[in-house]
Amino acid sequence: MADLKDFLTEKDVTFSAHRYGIEAMSAMAQGLFASLLIGTIIETLGTQLGIQFLIDAGTFAKSVAGPAMAASIGYALKAPPLVLFSLIAVGSAANSLGGAGGPLAVYLIAIAACECGKIVSRETKVDILVTPAVTILVGAGLSVLFAPAIGKAASSLGSVIMWATELQPFFMGIIVSVLVGIALTLPISSAAICAALGLTGLAGGAAVAGCCAQMVGFAVMSYKENGIGGIVSQGLGTSMLQMPNIIKNPKTWLPPIIASAVTGPLATCVFRMQMNGPAVSSGMGTCGLVGQIGVYTGWLNDIAAGTKAGITGMDWLGMALICFVLPALISWLVCEAERKAGWIGENDLKL
Repeated sequence: MADLKDFLTEKDVTFSAHRYGIEAMSAMAQGLFASLLIGTIIETLGTQLGIQFLIDAGTFAKSVAGPAMAASIGYALKAPPLVLFSLIAVGSAANSLGGAGGPLAVYLIAIAACECGKIVSRETKVDILVTPAVTILVGAGLSVLFAPAIGKAASSLGSVIMWATELQPFFMGIIVSVLVGIALTLPISSAAICAALGLTGLAGGAAVAGCCAQMVGFAVMSYKENGIGGIVSQGLGTSMLQMPNIIKNPKTWLPPIIASAVTGPLATCVFRMQMNGPAVSSGMGTCGLVGQIGVYTGWLNDIAAGTKAGITGMDWLGMALICFVLPALISWLVCEAERKAGWIGENDLKL
């Protein structure tokens, strides 16, 4: 047993909650941002400006989300070069087979494949063959066996959201806003869930509200720790960057969740904010302002269909309050109360 422990230590295989739950997940979030999220932003910008090059560039970036996340995880786990490069194939397999749970599948499977690759790395005279083969076969095998089930588990969250849309708007607003907002921050794809469900209309508006509450909420409440860079990376990027901090201190998640529980029903009952643009935009929040562009596109679609007379001042006020002002204000107030109570300490929100 001592020999095995020494061998694993030599291979830098450390079974640690901090390494897997914080370092690996933080790296994965950056990989997701550098592929799917920035790609969506560029593609949306290209669509709005009518620039095909930007549309193509965004599409290319989105297509490598799985490999980018897996390689980021390997980097965080200090994988040797052959293992790191082989994780590109693992990430592609896990993300493709994982569906709505693609990021979560990549996270779990890439860690396992990376550690197996590290164990065999440089142990044979044909390392150039053995190490990538073991890494890819372990990753691909686990993807085939488990990624579809992980995807179904993630999609089950979508089933709860569909059930919520059958309720009257007040409760629907709370449930959809909170659940989709949580999904956006978790290592699962809220955008994929919304797209798979065709989540539009009032339910789509509530989803936008929940995503904005998470992104804007974390961006504003962590300004002390992260400054302008944190505002941009979280407010226009992804609140998933805070997942390692949430694992360390779950109380940091309360402010944006409370904000989403407030803004969701306001969106559905007061402002009647609907997402009648692309369903995928319902799960994007303020990422590159894709959610807001989707709502605006929906207004134009409704006007063209004759179901809406025009864009009103109430429409613009609702978007501003639901997507930006209220998430920032509520999250900041709740966060400050938690800081005073000692629930959130110094650097608990540091990226």
